[in-house]
Amino acid sequence: MNLEAAQKPHDRLAEALAEDMTAVNIMIRERMASKHAPRIPEVTAHLVEAGGKRLRPMLVLAAARLLGYAGPHHVHLAATVEFIHTATLLHDDVVDESARRRGRPTANLLWDNKSSVLVGDYLFARAFQLMVEPANLRVLDILANASATIAEGEVLQLTAAQDLGTTEEIYLQVVRGKTAALFSAATEAGAEIAGGTPAQVQALFDYGDALGIAFQIVDDLLDYGGSAAAIGKNTGDDFRERKLTLPLIKAVAKADDAERAFWVRVIEKGQQAEGDLEQAMAIMARHGAMEAARKDALAWAARAQAALQALPQHPLRDMLDDLAAYVVARIS
Repeated sequence: MNLEAAQKPHDRLAEALAEDMTAVNIMIRERMASKHAPRIPEVTAHLVEAGGKRLRPMLVLAAARLLGYAGPHHVHLAATVEFIHTATLLHDDVVDESARRRGRPTANLLWDNKSSVLVGDYLFARAFQLMVEPANLRVLDILANASATIAEGEVLQLTAAQDLGTTEEIYLQVVRGKTAALFSAATEAGAEIAGGTPAQVQALFDYGDALGIAFQIVDDLLDYGGSAAAIGKNTGDDFRERKLTLPLIKAVAKADDAERAFWVRVIEKGQQAEGDLEQAMAIMARHGAMEAARKDALAWAARAQAALQALPQHPLRDMLDDLAAYVVARIS
């Protein structure tokens, strides 16, 4: 699939949901306002208006519309999901000491860590205010659980970081927490607010879960082979931050004694020198780690597509199917 074709599913989804997304964006701007603390909208606007694809709120809207929802509350849930996502990004950049996000300087670099953490907290609070408004206890349960799972995934990543004993199973737990939980909560909440059957709600949860996992594996792969413009951060950032992502975990599992000594030095001890990133990539290539991770991403995308088969025929279902292919198109 060429890049032009790969861009079409997202563009088509955005076009199909344009009216709803306009309402979501209006609600986001209204709810991120603060009468008493002008720094809140300043910091939030820097990230919210940085040109992100708004993929997660669109998943809420698409799931609801796919199942025939005609009410107003999918807009509240879509804004909720975007606020949760933005809050986690603000916190992540502080934890990771990141300098770039979506190709721009991070909020913690432009302001400070305190502002990023506190504004992130404010957005979480706003998200909870929004998710209460539809007065649907099951939806509240889904989004509250997702918020807890995201935080849990971030803490698990901290404990797994720089630990060469981290397995693919632990990696998957981390990814389910920090990435897939919000994807699956978005699609599940959209299905629930639309009054979907248990089978339909489960299918959309499964779709979001698999899509989120594929999305994160692709992100991890691009860190070792994508351009900075394409991934919104510097190539090799995960290596420099000593993150055990899937390609590295696969390479470590097959390491000989010399390679293991290298991984201990650069990842566990953090003693990195010029040329180490290139050596790490050479080791991963030697063991086929990148190719194995690529196959995993493609398999998760296929699982996402398979989950959609339980849903009614609808143009939005086709767009979600294409979206799963789009997510992995850059590595396929």
